[in-house]
Amino acid sequence: MLSLKGSPGVTTFAVALAARWPAPTRALVVEADPSGGDLALRFFLPAAPGLVGLAAAARHGGDAGLVWRHSHRLPGGLPVITAPPDADQAHAALSAVLPDPDGGLGVLRAAANELGTVLVVDCGRVDPGSPALSIVRCSDVVVLLSRAHAEDLAHLPRRLPAVGRWSPNPVLLLVGDGFSTAEVARELGVAPLGRIPEDPNGAAVLCGRPNTVRWGRTGSPTHSALGRYAHKVALRLAAHERPPVATSGEAEPAPPPTLRAVPDAPPESPSLDGTRPTPGCGSDPNGPRQGGQAS
Repeated sequence: MLSLKGSPGVTTFAVALAARWPAPTRALVVEADPSGGDLALRFFLPAAPGLVGLAAAARHGGDAGLVWRHSHRLPGGLPVITAPPDADQAHAALSAVLPDPDGGLGVLRAAANELGTVLVVDCGRVDPGSPALSIVRCSDVVVLLSRAHAEDLAHLPRRLPAVGRWSPNPVLLLVGDGFSTAEVARELGVAPLGRIPEDPNGAAVLCGRPNTVRWGRTGSPTHSALGRYAHKVALRLAAHERPPVATSGEAEPAPPPTLRAVPDAPPESPSLDGTRPTPGCGSDPNGPRQGGQAS
C-alpha cells in the first residue's frame, strides 16, 4: 500500500485492511515507510522487536518465522512489524537490507508465500528513489491511495504509467470527498476500485486514540464505516489469491481488481500500463461524490 503525494491515510487503512482480512487467512502489517513509522507511537509499543531488528537478523538469512518473531500485537491481536519513528533509521533499515532479495526482502516474500498468510506492507509515500520500491515491485497487488481534490489528482496522469510498471495488479482507491469516482475515471482514463469513507471515529481507534468504537474479536472496529469498507476491499483483494474452482456449478473467483479503462476517456489519458484507454468497465457518471464505490 502506498501514496504518491501527501498523507491520505495509508497506515490507517493498512491496519484496517489487515484487521478485516477474511478468515482463516492470517494477516500481518509491515511498516516499510522510509519517512518513519507511526504505529509504535500510536499504540505505545517498544522499539524492539521491529523493522530494524528484522533487517539486522535477515542479513544472516532466515525463514518466514523470522518475520513473526519481530512483530508486536495491536489491541485485538493483529500482528504488526513497526518501523522506527526516526526517518533516518527507517530509511537506513530499508536501504541497507530489505532491497536484498536474499535478505529482508526474501524473508518478507517467504512469509507472504506461506499458505493462509497475507502481508499488508505500508510503504508510505513512494517516489522513484524510495528504498521501499523493491518491496512494491515484488508485491502481488499494489494499492495506491489518493485524495480526490484537484491538487491531489493533478500529478497522477504522469505517474500512473510508472505504477503500472511496478506491479501487474495496481489498484486505485480514493479517500474522502472531492471529485466523484466517475469524474476521476473520465479524467484519468482508469476506474478507481472505490472510495474510502471519511470516518473520524473508526480512524481514531485505528490510531490508538480513545474512542467509543472498540476493537472487535477480529482485531478491528467492526462496527465503524471504515472497518466495514476495509472488509469489502479485503474480500475483493482476497479473491485474487484463491485458486480456480474445479467443481462444476460453483462460481469462479473474481478477477484481480486492477484499474481498467473506461468508455469516453480522453485519448491522451494513460492507463496504468501506459496504453491508451479502450472501452471497458466504468462507473456511473451520476454516481455519488462521497462514499460511492465503483464497480
